[in-house]
Amino acid sequence: MSLLVIGSTGTLGRQIVRKALNEGFQVKCLVRSFRKASFLKEWGAELIYGDLTLPETIPLALLGVTGVIDCSTTRPSDLYSVKLIDLKSKYILIESAIKAKVSRFIFFSILTEDNYRDIPLINLKLLVENRLKSSNLKYTIFKLTGFFQGLITQYAVPILEQDSIWITREDSLIPYINTQDVAAVTIKSLSIIQFINKALPLVGNKSWNSLEIIELCQKISGKRPKISRVPIYLLRFMTYITKMFQWTWNISERLAFIEILSIGYSYNISMKEILYILKMNLKDIESLELYMQEYFQSIMKKLKELNYESLNNNSSVGKTDF
Repeated sequence: MSLLVIGSTGTLGRQIVRKALNEGFQVKCLVRSFRKASFLKEWGAELIYGDLTLPETIPLALLGVTGVIDCSTTRPSDLYSVKLIDLKSKYILIESAIKAKVSRFIFFSILTEDNYRDIPLINLKLLVENRLKSSNLKYTIFKLTGFFQGLITQYAVPILEQDSIWITREDSLIPYINTQDVAAVTIKSLSIIQFINKALPLVGNKSWNSLEIIELCQKISGKRPKISRVPIYLLRFMTYITKMFQWTWNISERLAFIEILSIGYSYNISMKEILYILKMNLKDIESLELYMQEYFQSIMKKLKELNYESLNNNSSVGKTDF
């Protein structure tokens, strides 16, 4: 099977490409910059120029492709491109896949997005889902929550650098998952008929709120975090104000996502049935505890090496060779 991966240089996309190549798939990557995507070529993928903001570049990229995996999405800070990238271009991608007679189409959406239709990006995800469901494509929609990788910049790095971590009440319990596990399940699903024309959750094996993640990072790193709380009423007021001006829409979008964490929603969803079909078990899905442990150990090791090199360099200063 020949796969076209959209969003291949992103956090999830690169893991999809690596896993697919390791499993023997031919992989093409739609990229805007060959330089920035050069590492994908080194892995063994074929790079094809394409830009979702230039929809006319999409159809040619599908020549000879039997499966499409769409990992692309717009960042909340780039709200001006949302409608172009996450709606118009996605519709063209789907129509092009139909004409190219693509046999499988995989799309990544957001879990329980029905509760947050007022957030533009999430609403657009729903529209793309509906278009896929009404097409004659054999699709699979995987619904995600959050990635382990995103928690590094949100919690781990500020703790190491002794910066403030801004949170609200944030009672929501989120089953974060490693992108490597998402990639493993995604590639396995391509050969399983039970995944065709289904919308399925892809989540971690345990749910966490913000304070629990902060406590985990503190326990592993041994560093006390600086926590700054923002009242929910102030957050909502800021969201309302920033929606009034076009130049602050990106701020409004980010604030809206933060408010999702404050609603107090609990994702009581299990992947047991999916893992059973894939002949996997919960132990095959990495835990956040293990992921953070490996991250902090790696960082601490690098810091010790840097300190050791610095000490050696300092000790050699002033020495004279005879």
